[in-house]
Amino acid sequence: MTSSTLPAGATHAAPSATADAALEKRTYAKVFWRLVPFLMLCYVVAYLDRVNVGFAKLQMGQDLGFSETVFGLGAGIFFLGYFLFEVPSNLLLNRVGARIWIARIMITWGLLSACFMFVKTPTSFYILRFLLGVAEAGFYPGVILYLTHWYPAHRRARIIAVFMSAIPVAGIFGNPLSGWIMDSFHGAASLSGWQWMFIIEAVPAVIVGVMVLVYLDNGIAQARWLNAAEKALLQREIARDAEHGAKGPHSVAGVFRDVRIWWMALIYFAFVMGQYALTFWLPTLVKATGVQGNLHIGLLSAIPFVCAIVAMNLFGRSADRRQERRWHLIVPALMGAIGFTVAASYTQNTAVSLAFLSLAAAGVLTCAPLFWSLPTAFLSGTAAAAGIAAINSVGNLAGFVSPYLIGYLKDLTGSTQIGMYVLAAALVLGAIGVWLTPKQLVNR
Repeated sequence: MTSSTLPAGATHAAPSATADAALEKRTYAKVFWRLVPFLMLCYVVAYLDRVNVGFAKLQMGQDLGFSETVFGLGAGIFFLGYFLFEVPSNLLLNRVGARIWIARIMITWGLLSACFMFVKTPTSFYILRFLLGVAEAGFYPGVILYLTHWYPAHRRARIIAVFMSAIPVAGIFGNPLSGWIMDSFHGAASLSGWQWMFIIEAVPAVIVGVMVLVYLDNGIAQARWLNAAEKALLQREIARDAEHGAKGPHSVAGVFRDVRIWWMALIYFAFVMGQYALTFWLPTLVKATGVQGNLHIGLLSAIPFVCAIVAMNLFGRSADRRQERRWHLIVPALMGAIGFTVAASYTQNTAVSLAFLSLAAAGVLTCAPLFWSLPTAFLSGTAAAAGIAAINSVGNLAGFVSPYLIGYLKDLTGSTQIGMYVLAAALVLGAIGVWLTPKQLVNR
């Protein structure tokens, strides 16, 4: 058969398909390298300022006479402010654009984080933690929403997993850095090490916040670093995704009436219980095994986060490749439960405790990015802004409950063992919730 006898356009079909595939690969690579490393940097800074109070606790408790319950309550009050302002913040981001709003969030929380150097009483500690939560509200769900404007559902698990690798990266670098600052600067200019830590670690948030104004684009249409063909491809992929996705609510009111939103929020609550308990209490848990010196504690506390980075990205890639969401979330949740249970039983053995805390970290920190592939499969537009924020705000109430509960149980029993068993049970309940979620709703 000659080319003259082929149907019209057939001679060019293969080259055209190859060219389209090459364009798609090139475009998504360009989007990835432009956005994801920078958003990771933002989240590293955010998470460092959010959880460094867990490291400051090692000195603040002695200097200020705060009990474990005071610290746990202070860590948790952050999430009350976060909860109350999450949905309004994300709706404003959707209205004014990611560039201005994310910059506002980062600059205000950086300034507030530095103010922690002035803490003298439990009341001032609580007030600043609450205001920090208000300032940071909307950052994380805002970024999740922002990524849905660039990536269709079948690409999101891997991308969100890479983005959320910032959490363990913050732990890997932040814990040793915090320990080093507290040991090296203690007594300088008549300030304690923990005061210097809050001052120094607040600076990057303000600097990166200003960088957001210059670097970030609100969406595909504003991206001057993309050509017309690349923009058209991305917009076509997002439109096709919205057209073929599971039908979700179309309004803010519809979001709050949708039972699926609240089901997702409960699942996320269970997973966040484990996540924040781990990140806040990890230095204390490592110290309890007999490790001495803030720098040594920081270095050993980094090991579980290294394991988490590997797990997050392996599970994220596999979930997108197989377009399967539920079991890729259930398995890490159960890993976290097993890790907490065994670590709780070997609190006096540094090697065993650290090994299973690493398993727990790999599990609970993998749950977060894999989870967001569930609700974003049926949310879009303004409903996505409200829905993601609502799920995140309710889920993050666990960030209030979890540190406070662990602190209370530690004061009550003299041990973190019971608290860790509670965390394991929460993760099992979260896994059951995912298993009960219809696969046709989320497997995309």
